[in-house]
Amino acid sequence: MCSSLPPAPSVDWAYFIDVDGTLIDIADTPDAVCVDTELLDLIARLYRESGGAMALVSGRAISDLEKHLGTLHMPLAGQHGLERRDAAGRLWIHAAPPVAKCAIKQALAPVLARHPGLLLEDKGLTLALHYRLAPHLASYVHRLMDRLASDADAGLEVQRGKRVAEVKPAGIDKGTAVAEYLAESPFNGRRAVFIGDDLNDEHGFAEVNKLEGISIKVGKGGSCARYRLHDVAAVRRWLSAALGGGK
Repeated sequence: MCSSLPPAPSVDWAYFIDVDGTLIDIADTPDAVCVDTELLDLIARLYRESGGAMALVSGRAISDLEKHLGTLHMPLAGQHGLERRDAAGRLWIHAAPPVAKCAIKQALAPVLARHPGLLLEDKGLTLALHYRLAPHLASYVHRLMDRLASDADAGLEVQRGKRVAEVKPAGIDKGTAVAEYLAESPFNGRRAVFIGDDLNDEHGFAEVNKLEGISIKVGKGGSCARYRLHDVAAVRRWLSAALGGGK
């Protein structure tokens, strides 16, 4: 993995950007994040100047992204690519079997009662068990979610992230979302850029690497990304450079 800084950005590229840990700092709970007006302006300007070739690719649900980032009508991929709004506004969904999801949720109820530091987030298509407030339970949470996904026997897998284990349909991820966007206008034919900070972003990095694009890991840790930026502030500065350095 290369740790060098990425090349100077261009509005002629296709941008795929994670949100938490990439554009905004991670908070103790998903609802506690702070979204500032400068970020909203940066997103709007990059979307406009790139001719619409920009998508936010997040673990959050699309409805949650809109709740925190406003009503800007742009391409959004939520829940690790399980739901995807394309440039034309069409919504594509890969749903988990509802019976299996319900059974896992019921199995987790007594666990949550015993461990109040755990937080279960039902995103609609996935179930995410957060242990940000109880990091000592990390191994227990991952073993538990692995077992529940396996026992469901419904084509589910566990996506690991920063202090979270998330049960989701197998075979759909941020990489498949990027591939789907790149087959469509206005993304097709452009050099692809993927920026992310977490394990679930590795799928996006790998897809972009196959296409000789620009993969950027934010922060520390091993990664298949070819470039690295130090933190959220560095990501924002780099993106601003595509717009002539800012306002």
